[in-house]
Amino acid sequence: MQSHQEILDILKGSVLTRGMTEEETRALLASSRVRLRSLAKGEIVFHEGDTPRGLYLLIEGTLVIKKDTFSGRQIFLSELEEPGEMFGEVYEVLGLPYDMYVEAVTGARILALESALFSLPGGDLSRPALLVQQNLMRIFARKAYFMHNKIKVLASGSLREKIVRFLFQNLRADGVIELNVSREYLAAYLAVTRPSLSRELSAMVRDGILAVDGRSIRVADMEAFEAYL
Repeated sequence: MQSHQEILDILKGSVLTRGMTEEETRALLASSRVRLRSLAKGEIVFHEGDTPRGLYLLIEGTLVIKKDTFSGRQIFLSELEEPGEMFGEVYEVLGLPYDMYVEAVTGARILALESALFSLPGGDLSRPALLVQQNLMRIFARKAYFMHNKIKVLASGSLREKIVRFLFQNLRADGVIELNVSREYLAAYLAVTRPSLSRELSAMVRDGILAVDGRSIRVADMEAFEAYL
């Protein structure tokens, strides 16, 4: 379990507090409108249809973002496991009810930041509140860029082409891709089932295109790899 200083360091490292002084970040963490919340495995942070009342930062543990279909099937949308990752901010800013829910898959802790932190009565903004709004705009721009890249991947024809385009976006000069996401997340990103993804990756290994070692993937045949771009 992280100490108060470690939690402060996570908050300082967040895009949300970019530009804030040490004193401003400490004051933000000490605010009565910032709450450290502990979650048990299986606990829900918020439910689909709930009204947003703030935004959240992951401190420790792993969370998953899911959505239930009308038939009762659960759809995995994303995974949060990196301290400082933010979630729920889009719904908070747009004032829209959540169309998904967030569940703890391990014991976890999060910071819940209430909406009132980011504005003052009459529309006057404190310096930290103004910085938060500016930083949220940067976050939205980054997410828009992420969606742009995702659309390019999903516009590909076959699953192999989708995999290659995704990997190409993360390819290092030495021909290695270090995945920082799980297979389940990648399958959800590519809009396929995890077994289908695993089968295609195995086929690409058999074809000599890739060499896979856990989350480390090396392009073994660059010419064959680039043929699917």
